Amino acid sequence: MLGLTPTIMAGILSIYGLVVSIQIATELGKRAIPLSVSFIQLGAGLSVGLSALAAGFAIGIVGDAGVRAFAQQPRLFVAMVLILIFAEVLGLYGMIVALLLLSNTGNLDGLCG
Repeated sequence: MLGLTPTIMAGILSIYGLVVSIQIATELGKRAIPLSVSFIQLGAGLSVGLSALAAGFAIGIVGDAGVRAFAQQPRLFVAMVLILIFAEVLGLYGMIVALLLLSNTGNLDGLCG
């Protein structure tokens, strides 16, 4: 069961994208969206998506090596989880940037277009 830790942590990355996509989707039906807000939403989606992609690669590489090492030496589990947490934080940073971008879209309604 402990060997499933990297798989579970990689699944958490999809939740970050889901949170941002729900926030973007709630804005779509309310009103006509200006071009500036659309570009901010695109940037927010790219921010969370690309950071989750990078975090997924890191979790995959660390998870593969970590589970193999853990199978031979059970004391390495804590070190593996610590490195996996550092890899997971990459995706969390992308979600935070995306949420910060989306929080300011109400102030830009008449900026361009």
